[in-house]
Amino acid sequence: MAAPANPKENPHIPVLIEPLIRAVEPVSGVWIDGTFGAGGYTRRLLKAGAEKVIAIDRDPTVFRMAAGWIDEYGDQLELREGTFSDMDSIAGGVVDGVVLDLGVSSMQLDQAERGFSFLREGPLDMRMGDDGPDAAGLLNSADEAEIADVLYHYGEERASRRIARAIVAARPLSTTAQLAEVIASQLPRPKPGQSHPATRSFQAVRIWVNDEFGQLAEGLAAAERALKPGGKLAVVSFHSLEDRVVKRFFQSRSATAGGGSRHAPAEIVDAPTFTQPYRRAIGADEGELAVNPRARSAFLRVGIRTDAPPRELDRDAIALPRLRQKGGAR
Repeated sequence: MAAPANPKENPHIPVLIEPLIRAVEPVSGVWIDGTFGAGGYTRRLLKAGAEKVIAIDRDPTVFRMAAGWIDEYGDQLELREGTFSDMDSIAGGVVDGVVLDLGVSSMQLDQAERGFSFLREGPLDMRMGDDGPDAAGLLNSADEAEIADVLYHYGEERASRRIARAIVAARPLSTTAQLAEVIASQLPRPKPGQSHPATRSFQAVRIWVNDEFGQLAEGLAAAERALKPGGKLAVVSFHSLEDRVVKRFFQSRSATAGGGSRHAPAEIVDAPTFTQPYRRAIGADEGELAVNPRARSAFLRVGIRTDAPPRELDRDAIALPRLRQKGGAR
């Protein structure tokens, strides 16, 4: 999520902000920042020429933290608590651009009381907002198979079954340190330079708690509905599962019919709703990596809205990770 544009004011630097601005120029009209965070993308959009930004976040604390600077923008900035999956309803009309910065923000990771980080002991929460079950509630009530499925599909953790078995045996869990210790006990000690053994599992549980893939799918569809013809959608993701969903969404929305067989009936296809100015994801250059190592895992993808009507969302077409149905097989 976003952060102030001046790193001297705050260490949370917006990831890929300058490549994003270059990719969507010229910036004008009304934009949605669907993941306001600390406001870095919003401020940069306004500086680049946006007449107004509708800033959305499911975490009410971020708006209180922005109280010291939001007044300088007056009616150019509208703050709305909610999820970006509802952005078209929140905006109440078509917009010229949408920016989404996915995943958990550095700001939230730094707050031990939020329970996102295995590096800081805190309550096992992980909620980006104030509602719904927290991580402790889910982990202490779900069966072993469901927990293993979450770790495997949302974190790509190959030791998912072993870790799930250990989590169930250690219940009840209440802190991030307890969970991290259980996970680490089931995996080899990391070699120098390798990530913490709990990294993949913490990612998976956070995604589960916040329904991040469901929100992403619905958010992409909401952006399609909200954007006017020529409007731009820019999405920054931080791991391969997210990026795959965004990539498949743009591919499915910009695809045209192939040649097919001349003997078969003509296939009826929907008109493309997006064009892709860049076929590959945009990454950080060496200059950004030097000051913002978090950008190393970031992917930026951009689509431009056509005048075709929005489509129904097909979750299978965008490779959305799915948990198995209870009683079924993985």
